[in-house]
Amino acid sequence: MPFDLTKELDVPYDLDFDVEFEPTRVADKKYVINTQTGEPIAIIGEGATARSHGDFYRSVWDVMSNDLPASDLEDASVNFKSARNNGWTMLDVTLPKIKTTIHTTKHATEISQRLIAVHGIDGTASPATWFGAIDFFCTNGMITGDYDKVRKKNTSGFTLSGFQHELSKAKTDFDLQGKKLQLWADTDLTYVSVPTLLDEIIKSERKSKKMYELYMQEASVRGHNKFALYSAFTNYASYADERNGFSLRNTGNDTQAVSMFSREQEVSKWISTPQFLEVA
Repeated sequence: MPFDLTKELDVPYDLDFDVEFEPTRVADKKYVINTQTGEPIAIIGEGATARSHGDFYRSVWDVMSNDLPASDLEDASVNFKSARNNGWTMLDVTLPKIKTTIHTTKHATEISQRLIAVHGIDGTASPATWFGAIDFFCTNGMITGDYDKVRKKNTSGFTLSGFQHELSKAKTDFDLQGKKLQLWADTDLTYVSVPTLLDEIIKSERKSKKMYELYMQEASVRGHNKFALYSAFTNYASYADERNGFSLRNTGNDTQAVSMFSREQEVSKWISTPQFLEVA
């Protein structure tokens, strides 16, 4: 939904709760309690801490609204996702004014900047932020940047000063990523064995075969190029239903949002492989 980033972030009520702890019958474990409902969310180690979702996201939001120019924040859209009984949450912000256009021989699409922040109070996720992009043609989301570098940054511990530094260079990084995507759009795969390439990247015969079918759908619109293959990957990370054949199993454990974000990280890893980077 469109949102004015100059205003205070409106964290959904069911995610904006304080956290308390209660002892369990195991000496080194404790319950994480949702103070709105009084119900336990998870069991974590006795020495672990858990900051409220609302406090984390408002601190991230304050840095964004204070450090980014108003022109970049115009018409921003905000989306919250949650899983594991609200123990895991994600803030997904799209900045449509920071954009570039990717041209193929058959198609053109606008790509806009995106920021993702993840926070967990159930011991499953440390606070972290990622920068990415959204494809307005098909609304596919994508984490940008080299997989290993992004992983290292987000496992080294979140700090507001570190986030502020990343934010200061995010627009430049997005511009560079746009140039990379255009290079991929200009990379012809007509004479490349895409099925073989997918087998080498994905390592799962079943998933590789389904991904090739998805690539052929993308190529019918975007042409046979590296950007179309990338779009197949990001489609997989954005949808999980009959549209792309990659439905999620219903485990009944409230994990879909986590599973879809894991797919984004999986795609980030695929596009950092030597096979993908060196193709054509």
